[in-house]
Amino acid sequence: MKVILQKDVLNLGDAGDIKEVADGYARNFLLPRRLAVRANDGNTKVIVHQKRLADLKRDKRTKVMKDLGASIDGKVFEIKVKVGENDRLFGSVTAGDIALAIKKTGIEIDKRKLDLGEPLKALGEYKLKVRLAEGVTPNIQVKVIGEA
Repeated sequence: MKVILQKDVLNLGDAGDIKEVADGYARNFLLPRRLAVRANDGNTKVIVHQKRLADLKRDKRTKVMKDLGASIDGKVFEIKVKVGENDRLFGSVTAGDIALAIKKTGIEIDKRKLDLGEPLKALGEYKLKVRLAEGVTPNIQVKVIGEA
């Protein structure tokens, strides 16, 4: 039986793929769990249309993210933090703090897109990557400046 996968199925295929499977596997596993639908002309046309829409949406999002990446690539953002004796920070600089500093310049970036590795716990300059979309990773520079 030919089926169109609605979701990714381990060891079978990805969503949108058309696969030939055993009748029992389709009737007893794939169809009841809504992992697949029978491949007929109507369902095939719907899946092709959905794939085309998803591709257009992904291309539009990538274009927007490339424009955003070009606007922040290489920029320097300063973050002022309170320090104690010997220039030790009270706490650390997190991705949320950096996202807030970027937002003050008028550019909105989700803090989960910033690739810190670890929170910044010392004064200085740091180079960070911003993972905006597939293949769009601009670099920014963060200066952590102490204030008494």
